[in-house]
Amino acid sequence: MKAETFDRSTDMEIDEESIVERVFDAVLEGRLPPGTKLAESALCAAFGVGRMRIRRSLLILASREVIELQANKGAFVASPTPGQAREVFEARLAIEPTIARLAAERATGADIELLRENLERELSAHRDNLRHEAIRLSGEFHLLLAQIAGNTVLQRISKELVTRTSLIIGLFGGPGVTNCRDDDHAAIVDAFSDKDASKAEHMMRKHLGHIESHLDLKRGAVSPVNLAGLFVKSSSAI
Repeated sequence: MKAETFDRSTDMEIDEESIVERVFDAVLEGRLPPGTKLAESALCAAFGVGRMRIRRSLLILASREVIELQANKGAFVASPTPGQAREVFEARLAIEPTIARLAAERATGADIELLRENLERELSAHRDNLRHEAIRLSGEFHLLLAQIAGNTVLQRISKELVTRTSLIIGLFGGPGVTNCRDDDHAAIVDAFSDKDASKAEHMMRKHLGHIESHLDLKRGAVSPVNLAGLFVKSSSAI
């Protein structure tokens, strides 16, 4: 999930899918809050590409419901309603317990070690009060489960649901709320180590309920974001 980089000194431009992934990651990490206006000119400057490439990227993001295209107004990061937030959690409850069960059944020792490494980084981010990093690693944990489950369709759906959950938490979560509780993740990894697929499924169901219960569906605020500064900065990071 590491951001792609591009070099302004070459003639090679970043492609649409890489732009989409970068925006996905920014949403997942909470750096692009719901309602943020995605001005074409700022995105062109940030990614060093023309308007047509940005417009094609925005169409892909809109098809995945990460952004909303409003006539005569432009593109905005999606702002889920309380009803849509509930629907996302209904979808996650229908899908992710099954992902957890399949992953627990199919996980190798290397897979479990990868999950534990992710968990350690997440714990470290929480200890150091690195909220954006904690959010990114929290979402990555769920995506790793889908990867381990070995079903590319579930993996794609899971990524979109996790990204939309980040929007929901950005809109309805309190200042200290991240995507997940790290001790919930630890319990799921323990179930993997025990080869207990039923427990992994149960813990995932409980975990998703915990996330939803800590949302305030009456909340909602948006802060301005400097798009050029956001993406140019991440582009230059190694």
